[in-house]
Amino acid sequence: MENSSETTLPNPTPGRERNQKTRSPRILQTTLITAMVVATLFVTFSPNSFSAGFKEPFSAILTSEPNIAVLSGTARPAIRIGIVSGHLGNDSGAVCENGTTEADVNLKIATLVQQKLNAIGYETDLLKEKDPRLTGYRAAVLLSIHNDSCDYINDQATGFKVAAAMSTHDTNLANRLEGCLKDRYQRTTGLSLHDSVTNDMTFYHAFSEIDPSTPAAIIETGFLKLDYDILTTKTDLIAQGVANGLICFVRNENIAPTSTP
Repeated sequence: MENSSETTLPNPTPGRERNQKTRSPRILQTTLITAMVVATLFVTFSPNSFSAGFKEPFSAILTSEPNIAVLSGTARPAIRIGIVSGHLGNDSGAVCENGTTEADVNLKIATLVQQKLNAIGYETDLLKEKDPRLTGYRAAVLLSIHNDSCDYINDQATGFKVAAAMSTHDTNLANRLEGCLKDRYQRTTGLSLHDSVTNDMTFYHAFSEIDPSTPAAIIETGFLKLDYDILTTKTDLIAQGVANGLICFVRNENIAPTSTP
């Protein structure tokens, strides 16, 4: 027998060799498939390519905006806004010589405000003057819409008035609501602020009826004598000014400081 310098290694276990050969291609295949799926998701679901059905949930995850239910993927609850149509269901309010009543003008404005707010996703309640729903009413904000006298008072009896409910739990919110309404309404309509708030506005009955957590205000959108034309022929503009004021408040928008000459 001849001596050999080569050492004979034992043969590997047949079953282990087969498992290693089978497992290696599978691991490679799984890795490649995973990489392809991830790459496809990043390309397909870029923020600008979401369809209407998928864009909202993904946007909620990608943004840090508060009040969005990120985990559930659901949109934020709708914001509720209460709109009182002054004198509706109670009395006519001011009555002009041509038969126009304040109640009618108020209702046209309030209805348009409701439509404008509904169109951009807010929930609204159109309420009567003495609506039973006002008792304990809770919403993001409540606004009562009125107008001033049909009678001639003087040449300065033109413009709008705003008063917020200071009985609310948060007077800062009340002041902010009043500021938003004054700023946006004046900018939108061009009407000037008539700074002559009456006790009927300051102590408006609904202020003491609603839930104290609900910020509230009353607006007289103009005088039915000197402002009659804009109130009755440009009602959509008037309503837009009111809506802009409410939107400013609920969206916490900035109010530009009043410039002084």
